[in-house]
Amino acid sequence: MRFTRLILGILVVLAALWIIVGEQMAGASGDAVVNARVVTLRADTAGRIAMPNRLLGSHVEIGEGIASVDDALVDVIRLNDLRMERAFLDAEAGRIEADLAASGAILEGLKTRGETFHARRLEEVRTRLSHARARLALLEERGAVDAGEQRVVDAVDPDQDRLPAEPVLFELALDHARERVEVLEIALAAAEAGVFLGDGYNDAPNSEQYAVVLEGEIAGLEASLTETRQRAEAVDARIEREEVRVNTLRGGQIESPVRGLLWTVLQSDGVTVQRGDPVMTLVDCASVMVTVPVSENVYNRLEIGQEARVRLNGSSEVLDATISRLAGSGAATVYEHLAVAPSQQHLERYDVALTVPALRDAGNEGCMIGRTGRAFFDDRPFDWLRGF
Repeated sequence: MRFTRLILGILVVLAALWIIVGEQMAGASGDAVVNARVVTLRADTAGRIAMPNRLLGSHVEIGEGIASVDDALVDVIRLNDLRMERAFLDAEAGRIEADLAASGAILEGLKTRGETFHARRLEEVRTRLSHARARLALLEERGAVDAGEQRVVDAVDPDQDRLPAEPVLFELALDHARERVEVLEIALAAAEAGVFLGDGYNDAPNSEQYAVVLEGEIAGLEASLTETRQRAEAVDARIEREEVRVNTLRGGQIESPVRGLLWTVLQSDGVTVQRGDPVMTLVDCASVMVTVPVSENVYNRLEIGQEARVRLNGSSEVLDATISRLAGSGAATVYEHLAVAPSQQHLERYDVALTVPALRDAGNEGCMIGRTGRAFFDDRPFDWLRGF
C-alpha cells in the first residue's frame, strides 16, 4: 500500500511537471494586436474642400462620398471655343440644308417642264410627219395622173413649210416631199428615244440642261453637308474629352475605395487644398490581420503558411490563423501603412503577421482594430480542455 501511494505521487508530480513545462514551452506570444492596412485619400484637384462632420471610427462603404473638392476658377476657355465652333458647324449645316431644299424644289419644277416639253415635242413631230405624209400622198397621186407630162409647181421651203415664189419642176417637189417625210420619221424615232434633233440647238431643252447642272450642284451640297456633319461629330468628341478634363479639374466627390472605418481626418471643412494633398485616411477592413511579437527562439521555428491560433482578450473563442509574414526584428517600416503602430518593446522582438479568416470575413463588424490578445503556434496540454 505504501509503494502504491509512492508510485501515484510520483505520477502526479510527473504529470504536473509535464503540464507546466508543456504550457510554458509551447510557442506563444503576448501583445497580439488586430491591425489592418490604411488607405490615404488625396485631393484629385485643387480647390475648396467640403467635408461633412463624421465621427472617427464610423463605417464607410465602397463608393460612398466622403468629401468633395470644387475649383470655381478652372479654365474653360478651350471648352467655350469648341462649343462656339460646334455652333458654327450647326449654322453651316442649316444653310446647306436650306440650299438643298431650294435646289430640290427648282429641280422638281425643271423636271416637270422637261416632261411637258418631251410630250409636246413628240406631239409636234408626229403632227408634222402626218402632214408631210399627206402632202407626199397628194403629190404621188397627182404624179400618177399626169405621168409623162412635165409640170411646174411651187416647191416647199424645207425650213418654213411654206410655198416659195419661184416655181420648180414637179419631180423636184415630189423628191423634196419624200425627203421631208424621211427626215421627220428619223426625228420622231430619235424623239421617242429621248433625243431631239434640230439645227442650232442641243438634243435637250434648256430646262433639262439646267436640271443636269443643278443635279451636280445638289450632289456637291450633299457632299458638303456630309463633310460638315462629320466635322461636327469630331468636334463633339473633342468637346466630350474637354468636358471630362474640365470636370476633373473642377473637382467632385472623393469616394471611398474600400469598405472600412474612418481613421484620421487631415483637413478641415472649407479649406483650400492643392492637388495631391492628403485629406483623410481609412482602414481597409478587408485587410484585417493580427500582428504579434515573438521571441527569437519561437520565431526561428516558424514558417510562412504555418497554422496558428489566436484568442482575443475578453473572449473565450479561439480563432484559426495562418502565418502570412515574418518581418524579423526592428520591423518599423512595415508598419508605415498599418493602422496600429508597434511599441518599442514590440520592435525589440521579432514581428509576425497572421491572417485570420474569421476576422476578415466578419466585415466592418469584425474590424476590431486595436483589440489585443495572444497567438499560439504549438499544441498545448490543455488545448482539449479549452475546447470546452
